[in-house]
Formats: sequence, structure tokens, C-alpha cells
Amino acid sequence: MEQSSGQIFVYGSLRSGFHHPAYEYISRYFSLITDGKIKGSLYDMGEYPAAIPTEAENYIIGELYMIKHPDEFSWAMAQLDDYEGLNTENGESPLFKREITTVHLANGTTEAWVYWFNGEVAGKQLISHGDVLLYMHQKNQI
Repeated sequence: MEQSSGQIFVYGSLRSGFHHPAYEYISRYFSLITDGKIKGSLYDMGEYPAAIPTEAENYIIGELYMIKHPDEFSWAMAQLDDYEGLNTENGESPLFKREITTVHLANGTTEAWVYWFNGEVAGKQLISHGDVLLYMHQKNQI
């Protein structure tokens, strides 16, 4: 297994195919390494997707990125933490939590940071195939 320092796995608006303003940020500090998947369940929260870790054979599709300059990793991740709502006011629970997880690649596995949803998904639409981009395309064609 490769070293996890400097790697992040993204599955939502930070993916290259979204063309979201946040992608401009991530592409400034991180290089796209490859496509991958992580074990988890993905839900449609309306404004954003929510990933929940699972031991089941459910996978979330996304992209693996590596920091371009290791000395900028802490600063770059702090900016992403802010974007993902980890920095909250007193008494508020953060929307997401950042943890190291195993990323499954075509040629093995590696470890990377991921943002897991930190809230309740009851009653929300499960994205069974685990691909937010595909889901959004399907949803927009209805």
C-alpha cells in the first residue's frame, strides 16, 4: 500500500467532470492521479451528495488526487476543510468529517483522505451505482 500523505479522494463537486468553481481550486494545488472507488453508500442531499462509509460491497466512484507541493498540503487541506463545512460555530456539528480511507484502483489500493457525511441520511435518495456525475446526468434528462 502506498503512503497516504498528500492524497485526497473526491466524489462530488471537486471531481473534474463537474466543472464546479471548487475544481479550479483543487486543480491548482493537486494533480489528478487516476479514477478510483471507495467502499461506501452515496445519497442525494439535494444541494450536494453525501458519502457514508460501509463494510458492504457498495462503492462510490471518484478521483484520486496528489498534492503538487507537499509543503502546501496542510494549508490546501485547511481550505478544503472550510469548503466542506468542517469549521463550524460553537455548538454546531460539522457537515462532513475528514478521514483516511482505502481507495481501490485498477492496479491495487492506496490510502487517501476523504470527506464523509456527518449527518442523517434517512429518507434521502440512495445513489445505488455510486457515481454522482452519472446520477446528475440521469436526473437532468428527466
